[in-house]
Amino acid sequence: TIFFLLPQKPYFFEKTWYTHTPELSDCFQHTVLVWAPCVYLWVCTPFYCLHLYCNGQSRLPLSPLCSAKLVSRSALRAAGCAGHISETPVIRSLTVVLAMGLIQWERARGCRSSVVLFLYWLLGVLCSLVPLRANIQLAVEQVREVTHTPEPGLFLSCFADQAPPGKSVPKNACPVQDASFLSKILFWWFSGLVIKGYRTPLQAEDLWSLREEDSSEKILSDLEEEWTSARTKLQQEVQHLGTGGALGSHLPEQAQLLRKLQKEQSSGFCLLRTLARNFGPYFLSGTLCLVVHDAFMFSIPQVLSLLLGFIREDDAPLWKGYFYASLLFLFSCLQSVFNHQYMYSCFSVGMRVKTAVMGLVYRKSLVLTSAARRTCTVGEIVNLVSADTQKLMDFVVYFNAVWLAPIEVALCLFFLWQLLGPSALAGITTVILIFPLNGFIAKKRSKLQEIQMKYMDGRIKLMNEILNGIKILKFYAWEKAFLEQVLGYREKELRALKKSQILYSISIASFNSSSFLIAFSMFGVYVLIDDRNVLDAQKVFVSMALINILKTPLSQLPFAMSTTMQAVVSLKRLGKFLCQEELKPDSVSRDPLKLGEFHLHLSLTVIGKAERHNTAFCRISVRIPRGTLVAVVGHVGSGKSSLLSAILGETERRSGSVAIKGSVAYVPQQAWIQNATVQDNVLFGWDRKKSWYHRVLEACALLPDLDILPAGDATEIGEKGLNLSGGQKQRVSLARAVYRKADLYLLDDPLSAVDAHVGQHIFEKVIGPKGMLRDKTRVMATHGMSFLYHADLILVLGDGEVTESGSYQELMSRDGAFADFVRTFSHSETENLRNRSRSEQPFVNHDQLHTLVSPLALRTPRSFSQNSQMFVSLGLSAPNQVKLELYVEYFRTIGLAFIVPILFLYAFQQAASLAYSYWLSLWADEPVVNGTQLNTDMKLGVYGALGFAQAIFGTTVAISIGGIMASRQLHLELLRNVLRSPMSFFEATPSGNLLNRFAKEIDAIDCMIPDGLKMALGYVFKLMEVCVIVLLATPFAAVIMLPLALLYAFVQSFYVATSCQLRRLESVSRSPIYTHFNETVQGASVIRAFGEQRRFVLEADRRVDHNQSSYFPLLTSRVSRWLAVNLEFLGNGIVLSAAVLSVMGKDTLSPGIVGLAVSHSLQVTGILSWIVRSWTDVENNIVSVERVKEYADTPKEAEWALEDSSLSPSWPQAGTIEFRDYGLQYRKGLELALKGISLHVHEREKIGIVGRTGAGKSSLALGIFRILEAAKGEIYIDGINIAELGLHDLRSRITIIPQDPVLFSGSLRMNLDPFDAYSDEEVWKALELAHLKNFVSGLPDKLNYELACTVFLGQRQLVCLARALLRKTRILVLDEATAAVDLETDALIQSTIRSQFEDCAVLTIAHRLNTVMDYTKVIVMDKGHIVEMDSPSNLIAQSGQFYRMCREAGLV
Repeated sequence: TIFFLLPQKPYFFEKTWYTHTPELSDCFQHTVLVWAPCVYLWVCTPFYCLHLYCNGQSRLPLSPLCSAKLVSRSALRAAGCAGHISETPVIRSLTVVLAMGLIQWERARGCRSSVVLFLYWLLGVLCSLVPLRANIQLAVEQVREVTHTPEPGLFLSCFADQAPPGKSVPKNACPVQDASFLSKILFWWFSGLVIKGYRTPLQAEDLWSLREEDSSEKILSDLEEEWTSARTKLQQEVQHLGTGGALGSHLPEQAQLLRKLQKEQSSGFCLLRTLARNFGPYFLSGTLCLVVHDAFMFSIPQVLSLLLGFIREDDAPLWKGYFYASLLFLFSCLQSVFNHQYMYSCFSVGMRVKTAVMGLVYRKSLVLTSAARRTCTVGEIVNLVSADTQKLMDFVVYFNAVWLAPIEVALCLFFLWQLLGPSALAGITTVILIFPLNGFIAKKRSKLQEIQMKYMDGRIKLMNEILNGIKILKFYAWEKAFLEQVLGYREKELRALKKSQILYSISIASFNSSSFLIAFSMFGVYVLIDDRNVLDAQKVFVSMALINILKTPLSQLPFAMSTTMQAVVSLKRLGKFLCQEELKPDSVSRDPLKLGEFHLHLSLTVIGKAERHNTAFCRISVRIPRGTLVAVVGHVGSGKSSLLSAILGETERRSGSVAIKGSVAYVPQQAWIQNATVQDNVLFGWDRKKSWYHRVLEACALLPDLDILPAGDATEIGEKGLNLSGGQKQRVSLARAVYRKADLYLLDDPLSAVDAHVGQHIFEKVIGPKGMLRDKTRVMATHGMSFLYHADLILVLGDGEVTESGSYQELMSRDGAFADFVRTFSHSETENLRNRSRSEQPFVNHDQLHTLVSPLALRTPRSFSQNSQMFVSLGLSAPNQVKLELYVEYFRTIGLAFIVPILFLYAFQQAASLAYSYWLSLWADEPVVNGTQLNTDMKLGVYGALGFAQAIFGTTVAISIGGIMASRQLHLELLRNVLRSPMSFFEATPSGNLLNRFAKEIDAIDCMIPDGLKMALGYVFKLMEVCVIVLLATPFAAVIMLPLALLYAFVQSFYVATSCQLRRLESVSRSPIYTHFNETVQGASVIRAFGEQRRFVLEADRRVDHNQSSYFPLLTSRVSRWLAVNLEFLGNGIVLSAAVLSVMGKDTLSPGIVGLAVSHSLQVTGILSWIVRSWTDVENNIVSVERVKEYADTPKEAEWALEDSSLSPSWPQAGTIEFRDYGLQYRKGLELALKGISLHVHEREKIGIVGRTGAGKSSLALGIFRILEAAKGEIYIDGINIAELGLHDLRSRITIIPQDPVLFSGSLRMNLDPFDAYSDEEVWKALELAHLKNFVSGLPDKLNYELACTVFLGQRQLVCLARALLRKTRILVLDEATAAVDLETDALIQSTIRSQFEDCAVLTIAHRLNTVMDYTKVIVMDKGHIVEMDSPSNLIAQSGQFYRMCREAGLV
């Protein structure tokens, strides 16, 4: 036996290889072929058992599948013992017993599909084919039956066992967990979703639930702790660097700069290190697949060499040709399988990295200090979780090319050296010349990317502010100014992108032509150095196959390097954000409340919001006992809000301590409302207790509102409460705090936004000594003097210090600054309040409360919810295929005159490529005369000319420029459509959706679509070239290629339909993530005060997981895993057909044409894969065009300016306003908010507009500015119907001081005069009149100071006053402009208005009735009607509704 196992070489090969009928000896068949699978199983078993032991799950039941496997093994064991299978029954039998034992061990450890046993059975089947052939041949010769025992194990292993009983299986679980090994490697488990998506549009409920290992909870459980530890260590190292050494002591500025730079650099690599520790092992398993893929990739040219050698030999056995053809097919299939397993594992890791980064960024945003928040806007955070996470995902996929590509290049050059000898050095030289160019381009593009990202951040930040302050822009007619600012950022961004794309096009062109350049240099040197060097088919086409392999790493390397550079930038940005300063948890001491203890103890020095101006609290020391009502008063900027922030631990504490006993509830000055139902906003994560819930709503005056709202407390209120009035928002915010039953209540001016009578009701029912919170400790910052009488303790703040403290009576008896202030502003009000507080009469009845609902609340939230999801439903109800109109729209923006030359260039380029390839085959077939080929110089010259003709790079540059042209136009249209949309559009559409359009969708149009088109067009033309060459060599291949093409198109139609649906679902589920991020950042202080961080983190994780549940099947399909691994088998079928047909036509085909056909057919699998991938990327991203264009069809406002307008530049000169039977409604189908208003405002008249909440006061202002258009009637200003004017012509000629004082990021001057229409002297004059001159003079950069985040609310209102003073129009509208400021600031504003707008018509919508008591007329509104109109004195004398309101406010 040993003799036959190790035969002498000539004997063995003569019997097997050098024969027309190869055979293996019986002894070899019965030993080696039997032992091979046995040895494999025995070697793998120990390692496999250890793996199962370490990673086992719950035990599986004895299923029919498992029983069938055991029965089949038992039958084989019996057959082995009987000696019917082999002559080594003991070895075979023991191996069968081992396999049975492994089946049981797998069942015990919960393994449902075995890769080890599958390969064992596959190897057994392959080894049994030779004996089977011998048996068949023997049976044919002796005319008897074939004796062969089938192997059922391979068939049974194609199925996975059932899940263990009792295991909780999530609804619609991902089928990959139930898939067998074969199904996993071929991605058949994905087929069900593909078919479903082809038949019907996919919905969110059709998606699989996320696997446990991909969930946020699993990923972030360990990562968060590890990152916290790494960040702490890094900060300690950087701090040590900054404080130690001579540099820090002698050069503090340089040391600080060095510390900052090093921290940014180190934080990025620290984050990378943390991610690598968590996801590295799975990533390495994918890397192993890539190495195996490369092994098969380099084997294919060697087999091609053998095939061409066979074609050249006249007497070679025919079976060898078929054997080589089969090897080409097998190696190509295995190469595809391992390549796509690598890509799948990389994209899975990328998905987990995305989840991890999003989770870390969200958690960080909840703990940022106020200083850090000023440097990280919502737009920048959205960019971090959208653009930067995408860069990290690309980095995961392409990073291996950075180190593997040079190795692949070296192997290619090694094999080329074997073929062409020293001439291969010419190829090395060419590669060396290409590399520096690539490095230079990558470095340059990295810098350009940083520039582009900087401008993109600025654009998104500005867009976020525009969306948040859109109402102010419309009131002031500032849309054009901010449009120009956005376009300024956009142009700079596109300029950097254009340079980057041109460099990228040069890089692509150099690498597309690299195969030709390398071949030309090597072949040229080879034939020129020696006339006897002959280029035959074997040398030429094996070299070309190796060069085509070489082309892959050379093309991937620039992209990998670029991706790595971009990832480094993104890591720096992410690391910098994640290492920002956090709030210190120990800044406030929190302990449970014990009976008789103080609720709050303060003794601290703290730097508040105005840190840059050195405004700080000092010498504050106070103890607040349980059940105390503390009022904090002071002028604007005195530090009231900062004191409450210090109690919450929101500001930096320099010294002292803050101790809180018990739980805390917080009501901010500007109400923060979630995009949820009213009930969810009030409960804020707590369970609903019906009786308590009803009491809270009643006390906060919300029950009448709920009666009118269409769905009651289940009504969805819009983002940031946009479909509620200011007072309603504040009452919901207060109800949230009251419902919490906290021990300590921090109330930051909670009654400023509500009417006086509503405020009094809330104070009596909630805050006051008889309210629901009477037994609770309440610290209330307030501007209202009327409530101070009831306070147990009053803290008077001034310049960061407590100037006075004590009860109301104590402070008044001291006759200090507080007493003077009270006597000046609220003597009569206080006396009346004191008198009224002694009476038990209810101040407001139920009928009156029914008027407290703003018309804005009447808009049906469910309808708005549908409107806000309108774009979603449009996307999901669209046909499965992407509409042709989208491509037409995209190419129309580029222009037909630009597209036709591009197609011509591509056709010319590919024709030249076909010509030089065919010329090379003719050269290879040239006969050898006297050991040399003739006219080699001429052949080389023609080859070079054709090659250089196809090397032009104008195609890629042209597509890049065309893409930028389309992107610029689409962004401009999107921006104009959004800015020209009415206010109802912004109230219905979450800003997260809009930001997503300007960030992710525009980024896709900028880069993804042009890059996809470059690849798709290039590879489609390349595929046409390959088909022409294969048909030229073997025309009979058309019989095979035609059905393969039809099958390809059929399968791809399934795939593209599902892929586009998944893309839409992923886009739809991505927007809520950004909306939640936005919402969280805005309300971070409230979330922290209520201790709800954990709930919001879980909600963020849930939204990310929901998005990933649509992204997971998308990554399986989008990067063509399912389609490519199956369709590449079709492509490999073309390889097989080309090779087999070449073997069959050996006698008629030359080696050159065979080499040309087979070497080109080997490229088909890669070409098909790239066509599918690039075209699918285009299909998926072209949806961004649809999502951007959708806003073109939404309702728009009237034109900003009319071309034929004859309006005088000085209009309006008199400032008269006339309403003629005017009616207004918020939405069609709703009741009119204003009904039959007829009113005439004369020149210089001062009109006060009062009424209950929801009476229609603000609706008048909306009508005058045409924020809402008239439902009936007209408004005339100076005799001109405003409906006939352009909106900007109207809005720029009248002025409003709004209730919400919105400032934008930018200089103070920009906030006052964005058009630069006024001189500095005029601006300073306006500031002086607005009492801001001293404040602005103390700023570092005066008018150019960036102040949006560092100005107190009262100062913001004064800035709005300065805007009005600067414009100085003849009509001024004050929409509750002083509701949120203290009485002193209110008096300043009112006196300025009276003096500076004496010649103007003034309409004041007033909360505080005392501000309109000296006006010409007062209009009293109720339910959309004017119920009273006369001078204040006459109305009081009439004892009507105005009289009752004045009596309730303590004015009469």
